[in-house]
Amino acid sequence: MTLHAIDLGVWAGDDCLVAPCSFRLSAGENLTLLGETGAGKSLLAQAIMGTLPAGLEARGEVRLDGRQLLDLRRGERRRLWGRELVLLPQEPWHALDPLMRAGEQVRETYRFVAGDDAGRARERTRRALARLGLGQAARRLPSELSGGMAQRLAFAAATAAGGRLVIADEPTKGLDSDRRDEVVALLQEAQRDGGMLLTITHDIQVARRLGGRVMILRDGRCLEEGEAAELLRRPRSDFGRRLLAADPAEWTARATPPRAAGEPVLRAHGLGKTLGGRRLFEALSLSLSPGEVVGLAGPSGCGKSTLGNLLLGLGTPDRGRVERATGLAPHRFQKLYQDPPAAFAPHWTLGTLLDDLLRRHRLDRDRVPPLLERLRLSSALLARRPGEVSGGELQRFSLLRVLLLDPVLLFADEPTSRLDPLTQREILPLMTELARERGCALLLVSHDRDLVRHSCDRTLELGTPLNQGSALTAREERAMPESG
Repeated sequence: MTLHAIDLGVWAGDDCLVAPCSFRLSAGENLTLLGETGAGKSLLAQAIMGTLPAGLEARGEVRLDGRQLLDLRRGERRRLWGRELVLLPQEPWHALDPLMRAGEQVRETYRFVAGDDAGRARERTRRALARLGLGQAARRLPSELSGGMAQRLAFAAATAAGGRLVIADEPTKGLDSDRRDEVVALLQEAQRDGGMLLTITHDIQVARRLGGRVMILRDGRCLEEGEAAELLRRPRSDFGRRLLAADPAEWTARATPPRAAGEPVLRAHGLGKTLGGRRLFEALSLSLSPGEVVGLAGPSGCGKSTLGNLLLGLGTPDRGRVERATGLAPHRFQKLYQDPPAAFAPHWTLGTLLDDLLRRHRLDRDRVPPLLERLRLSSALLARRPGEVSGGELQRFSLLRVLLLDPVLLFADEPTSRLDPLTQREILPLMTELARERGCALLLVSHDRDLVRHSCDRTLELGTPLNQGSALTAREERAMPESG
């Protein structure tokens, strides 16, 4: 089996969104498309699958075993889905029916796409789930699965009909390093027995682990392509070098963190929380002082977001108590969401949403322009809807909205996990700088230990349960200045 893209590009009328590029994949090979948000990586995948949004057009050639896919009618292309072409979307939950149990989702593909009879579909489902470590999850709904489990389930359902070309679009977003490595191993399995893998990612570590070939894109253009081991060690383009330098593992050492001053804005005493029959944490105590940047780390599902919600008063602990500084309005304790679009009404312009905030809290409109400038945001963005700006711009706009409320505590829940390395490298230092300047305690959640180590004064790490019902403990590490 071979995939050959020849001068493949994407247009919106006369506007070229992705410049023509060519690449080839043969049985057992993989190619990783690496680049910043908006580089055109997902558009190339949609051009191959035949799922480009209305108004966009793919030009050039996409040959799958010699067949020109761009010449096929929509119905003919759809018949290839699952059978020959497989797409794993950015969020596994987008590929799963929220009301259908895990086993049923895989069995449905065997039954109605692969054409198995009921008995064979049931047996193949049992074997597939067991092989992926999901044997005990067959009766669970997607909402009852961790991110890693949901990704494995989506993979099982998508590949059940034997599709030989797997296109994985940002398959590890929001996952900790252990779950990320699980997904990488899962993707490599797609190459077993002659399959082909096309991966879209902004995670440099994923590209390294997958190996094969890498193509770096920027602003809809391919800047360079080569073997992963060589290109990710010595990129030829200036952008490629900047992209690799933006990986948190490569960030330069920071100075000794300043000592937090003043009375804590929040104290938690002996917190305990059980969720879904499992104790997330027990006897957890902490305090947060003005201008202090504290990292909150731990594996997926260990209770980081739950803890933040308890501190903000968005939930109630089963045990213990939270004391917030007196005399402060509830809106002075703020949250920055992991997925920026989740914090915005999609059908209103950013300007309208900002006006609502200013009016509701009787804020001075003159405070907006200086913040726009500080956050490097154009006032022209106010005329756009949330879906019409980049992820980095939307996250900076989220930060602007929060800063207008003069927070004393900001809980930032994986605020950069959806962002490419360059945008992340821009936003994180800006966020910590503004928190220190304004005397705002910042509690930063991240799966990336390098990012936490370079950004935070100290780290609170939640542990991992060894079995169902075991309590998680918290371990605190204080940042140390680095040499060199």
